[in-house]
Amino acid sequence: MGIHENLLGGPPPTQLPDDPEPRELLANGTPPADVAAKYPTSSLAWAQLADGAFESGRVVESYAYARTGYHRGLDSLRRSGWKGHGPVPWEHEPNRGFLRALHALARAAQAIGEQDEYERCSTFLRDSSPLAADTLG
Repeated sequence: MGIHENLLGGPPPTQLPDDPEPRELLANGTPPADVAAKYPTSSLAWAQLADGAFESGRVVESYAYARTGYHRGLDSLRRSGWKGHGPVPWEHEPNRGFLRALHALARAAQAIGEQDEYERCSTFLRDSSPLAADTLG
């Protein structure tokens, strides 16, 4: 039995297709804004923009970047067969951009007093990937 098999018969884990170019640019020091401009569907670039803004105290900007990355990730998940629930494993590296954007959205929502959004995003992150929630939290 594989590590991600669901004994209760839930949906299989969703694994986003690999798009290594934005990840490689970011790893090599290309500014996240440049990567997001060249690859606007990259949740990872938007998540990094959100992280940078949050660390600089620009919480509303962080929220906007995170929301963009989150929605771009939802689009990718749906194209990959995701039906609105089920595992999105952190172990699959291409999923990490979406999961990081979701975490960044929860964090920024909490910082601006959007408690319902914070709770929704935090629960969504934990339901999607307990490892991501633990790693990013």
